[in-house]
Amino acid sequence: VQLQAFGGGLVQAGDSLRLSCAASGRTFAGYGVGWFRQAPGKERDIVASISRSGMTTYYADSVKGRFTISRDSDKNTVYLEMNRLKPEDTAVYYCATRPAGTTWNNPESYKNWGQGTLVTVSS
Repeated sequence: VQLQAFGGGLVQAGDSLRLSCAASGRTFAGYGVGWFRQAPGKERDIVASISRSGMTTYYADSVKGRFTISRDSDKNTVYLEMNRLKPEDTAVYYCATRPAGTTWNNPESYKNWGQGTLVTVSS
């Protein structure tokens, strides 16, 4: 399965943005999906993850209450709704799949990394 993240852009602090992660080649219905981000000069960090059923979601403390992850199996797409954006949210955002039974916040649990999409939040 190949993933592609899109929807990034330049916004102002306090604005909202929705990222999409679309799968091609095959469905990712049997996998959990996670969103990561990497700011310049920093490591890639987990942002949010959703179980394969969509019933369970996980969030990094830094985005809890502001970001929402969801999935639409019919569209084979996972979304990241980002509200009240802050300049420190500026990063390249990536999505990847995670098999069931693996740790949601461990990058090594993930594979099929897609190309990222840049989010820039100005102050």
